[in-house]
Amino acid sequence: MSRSRTRGYVPLVYRVAGINAGLLVAVVLVTLLVLDPHKLSRVALDEAMVLAAALTLVGIGNLLVLRRVVGPLSELTELARTVDLRRPGTRMPDATADSEAGELALTFNEMLARLEQERREATGRVLAGQEAERLRVAQELHDQIGQELTAVLLGLARARSDATDPELAAQIEAVQDEVRSSLDSVRRIAIELRPEALDELGLVSAIAVLGERFAERSGLSISEHIDDPLPPLDPNTELVVFRVAQEALTNVARHSGSSRASLTLTHDDGGLILEVSDDGEGIAPGRAPGGGMKGMRERATLVGGTFEIGPGPGEDGHGCTVRLRVPAVPPRAAGSPEAAASPEAAASPEAAGSPNAVAGPRETG
Repeated sequence: MSRSRTRGYVPLVYRVAGINAGLLVAVVLVTLLVLDPHKLSRVALDEAMVLAAALTLVGIGNLLVLRRVVGPLSELTELARTVDLRRPGTRMPDATADSEAGELALTFNEMLARLEQERREATGRVLAGQEAERLRVAQELHDQIGQELTAVLLGLARARSDATDPELAAQIEAVQDEVRSSLDSVRRIAIELRPEALDELGLVSAIAVLGERFAERSGLSISEHIDDPLPPLDPNTELVVFRVAQEALTNVARHSGSSRASLTLTHDDGGLILEVSDDGEGIAPGRAPGGGMKGMRERATLVGGTFEIGPGPGEDGHGCTVRLRVPAVPPRAAGSPEAAASPEAAASPEAAGSPNAVAGPRETG
């Protein structure tokens, strides 16, 4: 839906300039009447032209000054119409407290910062609630449903060993296979709800396992390139990277029509970069982002990262590339006692026995 609208009024700068011009002309006429009442009846043409030129120059100067003073209001109105809190950092440039308009621009910037902070906190609470619910459901599936299905398998195994009829034994074995398949599905869903590899082995191993399991389940050919070691990340950031990779691979399998995907996890001085790309159909121009894309963007914003969607890596531009960039934990914070006791410290290259302490990138294809 277009956010532009037809202007039904004269802009403030022109209204004020018109009023000032009218007042200026009135003041000039009153001055002439007071100083020389008979002057108006015998004004020479050259005097009138000089007076008109002077009034015009004063009016133009007044208009330029007004545009400079009131101009930020128009920019502020345009910014307010286009600002998107899902893309934080948009601000009114060069806002200074040198006029009422400047004060308004500064106040607007402060309001945006406050709204972005409140949105981050609200999003964080929602995502934390989601993860807590995922953990609860995963535990229920593992501890209750999984154990019940295992008990059913044991009962079927006893029934099969006691069966004397070959046909009945074959039927029991078929039911065993179905229950065993259901148990595997329950375990897979529990792992997807709460990635055990991320908690136990770290981000590098979790992403590698994710790619392998996803390729096995979906039939996609997934090539992986994962830098190892990675810079230290806090647990929330690691979880965001994992969830974005999981959602991006799911989108490739569901919507791209591609049989191949690429997953890379690299880093530079500024932080960690995750890219998931394919050579499929891509995203149609003008298509509104779905819930998955919005969720990935929200997660990136939550940890101070950036999320971008672009064309595929090929020269023809076919396909789609999802790119997530998140900041690493500063070296000072990574060496603090709090960081040393946290999961991201165990993922640092210096941590003894860390799964991320193996030198060199991992590549699979």
